[in-house]
Amino acid sequence: MSKQTAVEQLIHEMKSLLEQPYVNPKNALNDCIHLAYNKIQMEKEQMKEAALDNVTTNEKLRKIFEIQFEDFYNETYGGQDE
Repeated sequence: MSKQTAVEQLIHEMKSLLEQPYVNPKNALNDCIHLAYNKIQMEKEQMKEAALDNVTTNEKLRKIFEIQFEDFYNETYGGQDE
């Protein structure tokens, strides 16, 4: 099986969640929202690994690239809290 992106995992897991019987539809919505926030973080990590893959084996340079990625991500997507 090939590796899934965070979005593909989100769709699959939301389908599974929504197939479960819920007494209160609000609980289903809350579960889906929580799952989506987790997958946003996973997508960020996947993006970072793709950007840094084979960049360098030098740990100091890699750390600089990681900081630059975090800055780029926060400027582009608004950071973690938004």
